[in-house]
Amino acid sequence: MRDVSRRPPRIRDTRYGSYLHPRWWPTWLGIGLMWLLARLPLRLQWWLGTAVGELAYRLIPRRRHIAEVNIRLCFPELPPDQQQRLVRRAFHSNGIGIMELGLAWFRDPDAFTPVTTVHGLEHVEKALAGGKGVLALGGHYSSLDLCGTLVTRYVKADVMQRDHNNALLNAVMTSARQRNYEVALDSKDLRGLLRRLRENRLIWYASDQDYGRKGIVFAPFFGVPAASITATSRIVERSGCAVVPFSHFRREDQPGYDIYFHPPLTGFPSGDDLADATTVNRVIENEVRRHPEQYLWMHRRFKTRPSREEPGFY
Repeated sequence: MRDVSRRPPRIRDTRYGSYLHPRWWPTWLGIGLMWLLARLPLRLQWWLGTAVGELAYRLIPRRRHIAEVNIRLCFPELPPDQQQRLVRRAFHSNGIGIMELGLAWFRDPDAFTPVTTVHGLEHVEKALAGGKGVLALGGHYSSLDLCGTLVTRYVKADVMQRDHNNALLNAVMTSARQRNYEVALDSKDLRGLLRRLRENRLIWYASDQDYGRKGIVFAPFFGVPAASITATSRIVERSGCAVVPFSHFRREDQPGYDIYFHPPLTGFPSGDDLADATTVNRVIENEVRRHPEQYLWMHRRFKTRPSREEPGFY
């Protein structure tokens, strides 16, 4: 069996004193602005986020094109005008997600529990009773940072993160997550992931992005063959952990959040990588369909094609 833990995590420096050089001052200025904006009421945060998303929709044509292609591929049944409307709403939603970064990093999550409802927490509690840990199988929904933090108010949890390329932003993000999560694991630290599962932890985990050709199968996502990692099956094989589907969305009628946990996957892994990846993609697809505008359509999910000679979508 392939060793899923062979790559070491990168070394992080979360000491703010390491970032006093003037070259970090523009980043500090942006962080300070995020801190100030995070003090605003939630309704105003959403309004500003929508405006940020509208600017991005108009000023970042490359990302708009990617979202247009993804939505055209995934929702061919929609007329072109409805597809374009969904693209625009997705930018608005992700703009709100940018504002929520400040809330997740600089506010006490308890401030938002009165407007948050968690559905299906009993599935997590039952899975943890098995003693082998739980993968909370999530996706890249635009409320990821804030809702992930809110989960820690209801159950102790760890998170896997892809470190930011900007070392100072990464220090702020990691420090914030370490205040709420038990552990913030590097996305490459699969050895650490397996260790925490052996300690019976709940760990946020997502596999819904295109990581290239290594360790993948092509499984359908919205009916389109998508490069899908097989590491999820390997992790469950090695640990015996439960896999609990997990999603989170903003409410449409008033500021607030709904967090969903579903019954653990059964018969997983099956011994068939393609069948397992298809199951994982179907779980995420079903959740995306609840609120498709709240998904990260700006990522090139179908970048890697089954044949190298096949023309790309983007």
